[in-house]
Formats: sequence, C-alpha cells, structure tokens
Amino acid sequence: MPPATEQDVHDLAGSMPHVTVVTGGSGNRVYQVGGKSFVFFRTPRPDAVDPDTGERYQDVIVIWVPDEQDKFALVQDPDLPFFTTPHFDGHRSVLVRASRLGELTRSQLAEVIEDAWLSQASKRRADQWLASR
Repeated sequence: MPPATEQDVHDLAGSMPHVTVVTGGSGNRVYQVGGKSFVFFRTPRPDAVDPDTGERYQDVIVIWVPDEQDKFALVQDPDLPFFTTPHFDGHRSVLVRASRLGELTRSQLAEVIEDAWLSQASKRRADQWLASR
C-alpha cells in the first residue's frame, strides 16, 4: 500500500458527500458537512510545538473522531502518528502532522477521514452513505 500524503487528505475529505470547503483566515482549508467541520488544516498554535526547538508545528491537521474511546485508541497506538494536546482535552478530535502522514497507508487515512465525516454528518446522510457502500 502506498503511504498517505497531504494531497490524500484533500482528495479523501473532498470526495465525501455534501462536503463544502471553507477557507480560514490564514488560507487554511476546513472541510465541513452540514456546516460542521470534520477535517481542518490548523494554523500554527502554541500548544503544538517541536519538543526540541519549541517551534510551532506548521503542518497540523485536525480530524474529528466518533468518540473519546476512538481518540484514545488512535493517540495511544505507538504505530500511528496521531497525537493530541491539552487544548483538545474533551474535544472529539485527533491531530496529525502532514509531515508524518507517510506513516499511514492511504487506506488507513481513508478510514479515519470517513469516520470523521460520519461523526459530523447528519444521521440521514450517514445512513445513506453507509447504505451505498
């Protein structure tokens, strides 16, 4: 399986049904379904920094998850590049750096993005999409 790329994030998120793409104030893309974000490219923030240099990560992507259990499973798996910060405590999302997406296969990334979409889509849209698969 080929490794995942940043372009895969755009392609996968953008290919989900009923998606709109909003551009943030810094030009960052936010993928939404029904007005709810499910994937967004985050601007550099003080809570996500290189532990050695203290420099803010420039390439953080926020991806929604169905629940806290899924979040903890992703961030606690040492084979996966997902992480979180205290800023996201209690928030149903995980973070991943674009520079580490290659540690995932495209199919792994697709599953996470599909789950993100399902977690934010209306029940009707989610049911229709699942039935079509």
